[in-house]
Amino acid sequence: MRHAVSPSENVENCSFAVTHLFKICAHCERLGKKDLGVRIPRPLGNGPSRFIPEKEILQVSKVDTRTQSIFEDAFAALGRLDNISLVMGFHPQYLESFLRTQHYLLQMDGPLSLHYRHYIGIMAAARHQCSYLVNLHVNDFLQVGGDPKWLNGLDGAPRKLQQLGELNKILAHRPWLLTKEHIEGLLKAEEHSWSLAELIHAVVLLTHYHSLASFTFGCGIMPEIHCDGGHTFRPPSVGHYCVCDIANGNNHHDSPFGSQEVCGGEVEVLMERMKQLQECRDDEEASQEEMATRFEREKTESMLVVTAEDEEWVPSRDISRHFEDPSYGYKDFSRRGEHVPTFRVQDYSWEDHGYSLVNRLYPDVGQMLDEKFQMAYNLTYNTMATHKDVDTSMLRRAIWNYIHCMFGIRYDDYDYGEINQLLDRSFKIYIKTMVCSPEKTTKRMYESFWRQFQHSEKVHVNLLLMEARMQAELLYALRAITRYMT
Repeated sequence: MRHAVSPSENVENCSFAVTHLFKICAHCERLGKKDLGVRIPRPLGNGPSRFIPEKEILQVSKVDTRTQSIFEDAFAALGRLDNISLVMGFHPQYLESFLRTQHYLLQMDGPLSLHYRHYIGIMAAARHQCSYLVNLHVNDFLQVGGDPKWLNGLDGAPRKLQQLGELNKILAHRPWLLTKEHIEGLLKAEEHSWSLAELIHAVVLLTHYHSLASFTFGCGIMPEIHCDGGHTFRPPSVGHYCVCDIANGNNHHDSPFGSQEVCGGEVEVLMERMKQLQECRDDEEASQEEMATRFEREKTESMLVVTAEDEEWVPSRDISRHFEDPSYGYKDFSRRGEHVPTFRVQDYSWEDHGYSLVNRLYPDVGQMLDEKFQMAYNLTYNTMATHKDVDTSMLRRAIWNYIHCMFGIRYDDYDYGEINQLLDRSFKIYIKTMVCSPEKTTKRMYESFWRQFQHSEKVHVNLLLMEARMQAELLYALRAITRYMT
């Protein structure tokens, strides 16, 4: 990306500056420097996302002054503007809250040292083989004085961080298995013990980066040109284009997503279902027994949703060295012969329990997380595709509660029968893959749901999925900590 690197950042050679500015015909530049042996990198992709046309993403900051201001502030603070922020720029209100929270977690006063924070980010992102986030925090870890030996593998890190590996893998893949015994093992590990405040900070970081890995894969985020995997030195296959056209993105055709055939009336059908469900709500209310039955039915059906093609994912050595037990992954929690009690929000909720615990042990962070959750959950422009003045609260709640349902979390006052009416199978496949096995998310899956909706609306969906997942993980972790404390 043109804005991905600070002007003050050292670069390997002057060829990067040539490509970065895109002022001179790259073909002529290459010929002119052929004898000098200068290698000119070019981006591997077209823009910040593999799924969303670059021109749509960049157009946001041009027409929205608030987004532009947020981008400038982020660049001034970090010396870079990463592709995640560019894609989140579709929703500047949320982006502002997200950046504020992430900045506090990584850079402001807190229980953990700066290099510990980035290393925990590496551990969390590596669980989902998210090389984008791993590479980002490897660089940050070294910049704040982290020991390069730790990057050779988790066994090279301090014993205290190694002990966090079990919590990392359970939270990332099967948070319902977390118990107070896991917490006790970390808090009573003699000279390698964690304090309660440190553990809360670590838990928030782990859940933040697990869920951010989901967003990264769900939006097809590409590495910046200066990062590993973001550039190549191989000459492009130019066809009838001048290389300078390619460097400036002028060869980029309109995405086939925009012109593909879509199911006619998809949006109208969904709006009609929302209207009918609202009428049913007004006419009669299901009993508590029926509501419980519908939850169990939806929880069982969610197990039958296949995340992606059945294939074994083998992480590369560069990623797997940062975590233990690579074969450990998501498993449906109510398989035959295995029963986990339903997590009732009425017994332990973020609002009544988790929020105050976090705020007490890590001041201000509970408030920031709460604002971020609320922002994602309540964010609306009252539109659906080309339709305006639409109340989307029913749809947003269905998406949020379906994710929590997959984690066994139940809201007693919600009718889970609504989920099947509002979320079709292709959408459920996308949701489950992005939340539970994000590394398996593909462009085909992204394009297969909500085909008549805008990319900004799909990014909004991904924000909901990310925050709902983070809150689900936090609920299990904070409940285990509360049980240990009591």
